[in-house]
Amino acid sequence: MSLRKCGFSLWCDFIERDFLDFEFRELINNGVIYGATSNPSIFANAILKSDAYTKDKDNLKGKKAKEIYENLAFSDIKKAAEIMLPLWKIDNDDGFISIEIDPLLCDDAPKSIDEGRRIYKEINMPNVMIKVPATNAGFEIMNELYKSGININATLLFSAQQVRNALDSICNNKSRDANKVVLSVFVSRFDRLLESINKTQDSNPKLGIYNAMNCYNLIQDFGNPNIRVLFASTGVKDDFIAKDYYISNLLLKNSINTAPLDTIRTFMNNSVDMITPSSDIDTYLSNFDLEAMSKELLDDGLNAFKISFEDMLKNISK
Repeated sequence: MSLRKCGFSLWCDFIERDFLDFEFRELINNGVIYGATSNPSIFANAILKSDAYTKDKDNLKGKKAKEIYENLAFSDIKKAAEIMLPLWKIDNDDGFISIEIDPLLCDDAPKSIDEGRRIYKEINMPNVMIKVPATNAGFEIMNELYKSGININATLLFSAQQVRNALDSICNNKSRDANKVVLSVFVSRFDRLLESINKTQDSNPKLGIYNAMNCYNLIQDFGNPNIRVLFASTGVKDDFIAKDYYISNLLLKNSINTAPLDTIRTFMNNSVDMITPSSDIDTYLSNFDLEAMSKELLDDGLNAFKISFEDMLKNISK
């Protein structure tokens, strides 16, 4: 039986124009991936480094930097959504592509709400998710966009409290509305932070996995079939950890894992089975100051996206 029939979906955490035209279609058609995600850093790398955008950038010279970015990014998102539309039509659980609101607006709820609605309307595809960071302003943004019938990807979730706040803000009455929600719980960054603190190398790190399982349990217990956990930050940067470690150790029912291309390629070649959450999660997590670690990781994530976005806007018309 396939992993998807067991309730697991693999999505691709990458988007780039040439990739969409070729390998992306192949991965979709072969039943390897069932959705995709993007973020400001991914778009910055694609638009600034890939020759696939040169002609369109030349045609857009003279326009404002953000207008150029949106023209290029919205085109890619729409293309990905069109490719996956037949998949989305099967059950509305997969076949989604995410795009993030301008990260420079993350602390301005009214402007972010307006921008989220505008982006969704301009791309005009039912299988697009608007990505919103899980900050205090973000919870208000999620609530308003969700009420507007927009699919939500709540991103940069590190702590159980963030998960609770997101669940409460998006659908505090366990709404059964038609729009879908994924809660993107970031995984590997905990282990890299712990590695930097302890100055050690662990080929079998547990903190990111156990924290992700704890968040998964909260989402499952909430009991809304339109909400799924999405495990993010599941790429491996250290060569002493198995490339697909953060996929094979989080093969949980009713979950999604979005991973970089090289991680997906490794996972495709391995034989794996579904798992259940560990029984000693609370005991293990009690050894760490997760609140402090989560705050540091959230701040780092927000800053990284802002820097990538600003750098792209500075260089996009060159």
